[in-house]
Amino acid sequence: MAESTAPTSAESEVKKAEFPDLAGAGKVAPAHGNLELVRDIHVSLTVELGRTDMVIQDILELTPGKVIELDRLAGEPLDIVVNGKLLAKGEVVVVDENFGVRITSIVDSRAREAAIKDDEKK
Repeated sequence: MAESTAPTSAESEVKKAEFPDLAGAGKVAPAHGNLELVRDIHVSLTVELGRTDMVIQDILELTPGKVIELDRLAGEPLDIVVNGKLLAKGEVVVVDENFGVRITSIVDSRAREAAIKDDEKK
């Protein structure tokens, strides 16, 4: 008869499985060192209320008080565009008698990347 080499319960030690904490998985660590390299670079930020197409004759006829119809409804979110790329949506606010923009949502990075690829194809 062959002897069994399997350890007996007295010889084997059962350990609980240990896994690393995954609570922060997928988060990007802040790269403050790299961010410092670009803090002083100027970018063009545009807040777009709406758009319209006009012929030059109509533009020449503009006077104070003239109303220009835009392609958006009243109360619709504004586009916040950085260097020609949509970054966020926002709404108009008044701060100490000045107009401002409150950011209400940041455009999803995948949607931003898709828009950039579409622009490159044009």
